[in-house]
Amino acid sequence: MRSQPFPRLLAFVVGAVSLLALGLGLSGAQTGVPAYVAASGLVLAAGMLVAPPIGAFLRFFVLFYGIGYVGLVALFLAQPVLPGMIQSVTPPPLTAFTAACFGILALSLQRIPVMRTIFSISDPYFETDERRPIRVPLLGMWNAPEKWVAFALLGIIILINLGQVGISVRLSFWSRDWLDSIQNKNAAEFWRLLFQVWVPWVFVLIVSNMIEYVLLSVFKIRWREWTTLRLIGRWLDGGTHYRLQFNGGSVDNPDQRIQEDVRKYIDTTYALTISMIQQLSTLISFSVILWGLSSNLTIPGTDTKLPGLLFWIALLYAGLGTIVAHLIGRRLIHLNFQQEQYEANFRFSLARLREYAEPIALLAGEDSEKNRLGERFRFVISNFFRIVGVQKWLSAFTQFYGSSNSVIPYVVAAPFYFVGQISLGVLNQTAGAFGRVDAALAFFIDRYAMLADFKAVVDRLAGFDASIHAAIERRETSRIARLPAAGPDLRVADLALGLPEGRTIARIRDLVLRRGERTLLVGPSGSGKSTLFRAIAGIWPFGAGTIEMPAGQTVMLLPQRPYIPIGTLRGAISYPAIEGRHPDAAICAALDAARLPQLKDRLEEEANWSQILSGGEQQRLAIARALLERPDWLFLDEATAALDEPLEEAIYAALAEALPATTIVSIGHRSSLNDNHDRRIEMRLGADETYLVAEYPLRHAAAPAG
Repeated sequence: MRSQPFPRLLAFVVGAVSLLALGLGLSGAQTGVPAYVAASGLVLAAGMLVAPPIGAFLRFFVLFYGIGYVGLVALFLAQPVLPGMIQSVTPPPLTAFTAACFGILALSLQRIPVMRTIFSISDPYFETDERRPIRVPLLGMWNAPEKWVAFALLGIIILINLGQVGISVRLSFWSRDWLDSIQNKNAAEFWRLLFQVWVPWVFVLIVSNMIEYVLLSVFKIRWREWTTLRLIGRWLDGGTHYRLQFNGGSVDNPDQRIQEDVRKYIDTTYALTISMIQQLSTLISFSVILWGLSSNLTIPGTDTKLPGLLFWIALLYAGLGTIVAHLIGRRLIHLNFQQEQYEANFRFSLARLREYAEPIALLAGEDSEKNRLGERFRFVISNFFRIVGVQKWLSAFTQFYGSSNSVIPYVVAAPFYFVGQISLGVLNQTAGAFGRVDAALAFFIDRYAMLADFKAVVDRLAGFDASIHAAIERRETSRIARLPAAGPDLRVADLALGLPEGRTIARIRDLVLRRGERTLLVGPSGSGKSTLFRAIAGIWPFGAGTIEMPAGQTVMLLPQRPYIPIGTLRGAISYPAIEGRHPDAAICAALDAARLPQLKDRLEEEANWSQILSGGEQQRLAIARALLERPDWLFLDEATAALDEPLEEAIYAALAEALPATTIVSIGHRSSLNDNHDRRIEMRLGADETYLVAEYPLRHAAAPAG
């Protein structure tokens, strides 16, 4: 995340415009800018000057509302010289005050640690310089920087939402006048207000909702696509997904975090930020209305006036409701986090059962799997009922609170109507404004369960990102140096191979794998043979030493159990190349050489081939991949262990014939492999309980060379 300070120029402009408006107001000039608007601008300017560097997502909101504040105040100051038509559509000063408040709110959120965590997940998308195509109506396809597309879409959506709040304010006054026309039996005014005011504004509201929906859909899917591909890229980059297993169990179920948590995060972040903006706009707009409506009201039964009486009642009512909701529902954050984890573990166990269906059936392990799955599902059920135990009380309270909102405003305002202080229209407007203010203040009450689930999603994504960062850092700080070799050979010098807990298992002082020579590596299990291959491949970070690789040479490593992706057989054989890279004729030739001619007619067939092919067939399919890729160096980690000796001999003969220029290094235990190699290297236990390298030339001597 590239946090940046705010442009000082904008802060100075906001401050200068505010000081000008305040000075003109104090001098008695009719500026149209109340003192509270100028004061809010000064606070915003000061906040921008002293704020620490801030992420792109919140910085956008500060800049958006800072520029909006300057434009609105400039419009108010210039109003005396503007044409009457423009003056008639100029928004009220409250809009500038709202813009300043939103800017101040965004600055404040950056200082809250949990908010920094939430928005740190958003920031990379709004900072990317990647250019991506987007179709603009009437203008066709454009290739634009993604962050500017995101800013443009978000800005338009915010403007639409603010416009919708303005329409609701306008309809509030319409409702007052319309009910007054009914009370006064003024039919002409009744129909005029209906057709000349209500119909046009409702039409605009409907159209704006349609436009907002389309823009919102485009915005969210582009955000999700970019974030998902970024996470996948970081997860798979340079073997990071493999090294995550060494993070001490700090991350589980990456599949869920990439697919489900990203979707939830984007949907909820948008819903909370935009709806919060809308609710705060509503709060400010209707608070002013409510304050004005209650400015002349006296406390029933007395002659005492309390400025903003109805506003203070709404504030107290919503404040108490928020406190109660938090006390009831605070346990949901931890419980939702656990529920996501239990659900993901259960889903993973089901997927793993499908993957290992054959060995489970052969071992008659169904009863054991039933117990294991039942145990994992019991965690899901027990935690679910703990959530239900909390949620039932929270739902009961929010239902009571929400139902009361349709009655309480009238209960509060009705006494003033009964004593003749307000008319029926004003009563309705007062109750409506009270309800809108209370609904805005009750924002967190209505969304407490959503917020609890959202916090769990944020924790999971933040933890996943931190684990990826730790795995990348482990690779970058590994003391195993991989350098280009001066000659054609691969050299391992002073290499100590370690385990994640720190123990050294093998030491290799000076090993040269010569170009063109076929080498067999043997030794007991746990002696570090496969670990050496992983270090040569660059995915093992534990240890210290130097590995010199021939420059410009291609390397391929075949493990004992090959990975076979689900899809067409052509794609499975072509892997890791993209399907279609190798012509069918080459694939069929490779299958013949790998002794799999029976598969040549099934290239188009889609299946889970790891469950269809036997272990030996899977290993031969991996050999076919090597025949297609033709690497300069081929490392076989017991890659033919599932084959019988005659078939293994045939596979090595096929490799020698098809890949005469490829250097082969094998791990194996069978003595028959000696005949297929020029050299034998053995891992032998040394005096310090670590394994060392001993070399045996196979075809020229039977005694150890050292």
